[in-house]
Amino acid sequence: MTPHEFPAGSFHVGNAGNSAGARGWILGHFVADESDVRHTKDVEVKWSEHPAGDHRDGWVTGETRTTLLLLVKGHFHITLSTGAYELIKPGDYAVWGPGIDHIWRAEVDSIVVTVRWPSRS
Repeated sequence: MTPHEFPAGSFHVGNAGNSAGARGWILGHFVADESDVRHTKDVEVKWSEHPAGDHRDGWVTGETRTTLLLLVKGHFHITLSTGAYELIKPGDYAVWGPGIDHIWRAEVDSIVVTVRWPSRS
């Protein structure tokens, strides 16, 4: 293979904000084509844009994976079964492991990146 020959599906370039067809998920089992480099059972990555007041009412329970929530911009309130936390400055984050439940609310227009591992299959 020469340096300019790559197998089909070995790379992808896109914009995370335009991933609405996958509900914002840009990596993980959500990518149906298993030959696509974005399809993986190891990790899930999501870009989420939330308008002010957007929230999740029902608790996410029974999670068996580890989650990272990273604030890109805005003001995001995350309530875990361990307590309530505010992500205010870009780069603020929360990480929680299996068995910790959560709900969330965007206090102002916010962008967050979610990383979960391993990906559900």
